[in-house]
Amino acid sequence: QAQLVESGGGLVQAGGSLRLSCAASGSIFRINTMGWYRQAPGKQRELVASITSGGSTIYADSVKGRFTISNNNARRTVYLQMNSLKAEDTAIYYCNSEAAALWNGPSRDYWGQGTQVTVSS
Repeated sequence: QAQLVESGGGLVQAGGSLRLSCAASGSIFRINTMGWYRQAPGKQRELVASITSGGSTIYADSVKGRFTISNNNARRTVYLQMNSLKAEDTAIYYCNSEAAALWNGPSRDYWGQGTQVTVSS
């Protein structure tokens, strides 16, 4: 069974920085994409950023220029560097991966348990 384990959340003042990490382990043959979603209280979960195994990236408009996603394919790890944090970035951040367990099997979504990011104004 595949697992995604996040780390790096916490409390930071507005204008500060945090770096999130997420490592995939277990029965994974191929990772197509890894990324980060977030969910604030009373709001729907939204995409923050994602990166393919080839390095192509997508960012939400609200974080462009402030957040940077990167990966290490060999370590099956994805990172999210968050700079110039704002109060509205406060949310639970979830790691996501679209991956296949078998070489000829279908891809599916895997989710981490979430890590809290709180930005105080």
